[in-house]
Amino acid sequence: MKGIELFKAHEEFSTLDMDAGWTVPPGYPDGIEEKILSGRLDETARRGSRTRLLRFLPGAFSTEPFVHEYWEEVLLISGDLIVGAGDAAESFLPHTYACRPPGVYHGPFKSETGCLLVEVHYYD
Repeated sequence: MKGIELFKAHEEFSTLDMDAGWTVPPGYPDGIEEKILSGRLDETARRGSRTRLLRFLPGAFSTEPFVHEYWEEVLLISGDLIVGAGDAAESFLPHTYACRPPGVYHGPFKSETGCLLVEVHYYD
């Protein structure tokens, strides 16, 4: 997309401000927030990549599964994450990883104590 940089910039180590810069992603409920670290996705043109932090505040949850047309890699850094609902729900603790190809339904999600995830999204 002209005028929007989709490539990731060169960045050396720097301390992240973990209190500022969080927003609720489009389509997500309150209590789930993202902080974009690098890059950008153009979902219309199906190109680009981004790395973000995603956090669930204690008790935050989504009610519907998610599906998207890009790859997603997720690493649970801290807290708890419950994936699925009812008898199909599974609980995960830190240092848990997932890699999802485009078109895979996943979720809904919930966190009892809150959690922090690192996510990388990209197109082929």
